Amino acid sequence: MKYIIIILFFSNSLFAQDLVYKPKNPAFGGDTFNYQWMLSSADSQNKFKDPDEDNQFKEKTELERFTENLNSQLINYLSRTLFQNEFGTGVGGVGTGGSQQLQEGVYTFGSLSVELYQSNLGLVVNILDIFTGEETQVIIPGN
Repeated sequence: MKYIIIILFFSNSLFAQDLVYKPKNPAFGGDTFNYQWMLSSADSQNKFKDPDEDNQFKEKTELERFTENLNSQLINYLSRTLFQNEFGTGVGGVGTGGSQQLQEGVYTFGSLSVELYQSNLGLVVNILDIFTGEETQVIIPGN
């Protein structure tokens, strides 16, 4: 009986309130000021880092720039010569002296492998990037 009286005495002083859920994440309706805090928290816990992150803005060496320049000039020469062979001599610029002959075969320019051969469709140019495996085929119709 003693416990029942104690429970009844404290029951008058008990209050309850409604439970309200408020999300923290702004993507789910939370406060937009939490965005930066949540992003920095997620970044600090991220264990996966990009291995090339430090090299992203690294300046190229003189040798790398020279190699890129040489490759682009060789590819430009090849495409210009192919175009002149198929579509005439007036395209090549000053001092070309007529159409130049390309030999069938495989040419390598840096990481690009270029294969030239004649087919019944015309001149076929297969370009393969050795590092990535990307391949392109260009068919220049014959006259």
